[in-house]
Amino acid sequence: MSHPVGYADTKDRQLVRLRRIEGQVRGLARMVESETYCIDVLTQVSATTRALESFALSLLDEHLSHCVTHAIEAGGEEAAAKLAEASAAIARLVRS
Repeated sequence: MSHPVGYADTKDRQLVRLRRIEGQVRGLARMVESETYCIDVLTQVSATTRALESFALSLLDEHLSHCVTHAIEAGGEEAAAKLAEASAAIARLVRS
């Protein structure tokens, strides 16, 4: 059976990752509220950014291996559209 989204099989794991990242962001707010030293806050920002980038790459991998692969197998305009969509998503990630 085909899933509507590439991450359907890993949804629970992805949600755990996002909740961990959400906790990191809340931790940043607490650090600012308690006037933590700037460099320490920046270190935590860097860790949070890496976690979010890792999540994005994982999601992109699942999209490529599921959605794009199925579109290529179907062929035609759907394949071209999915490839263009994936390319644009990759470009956004690289620019960020």
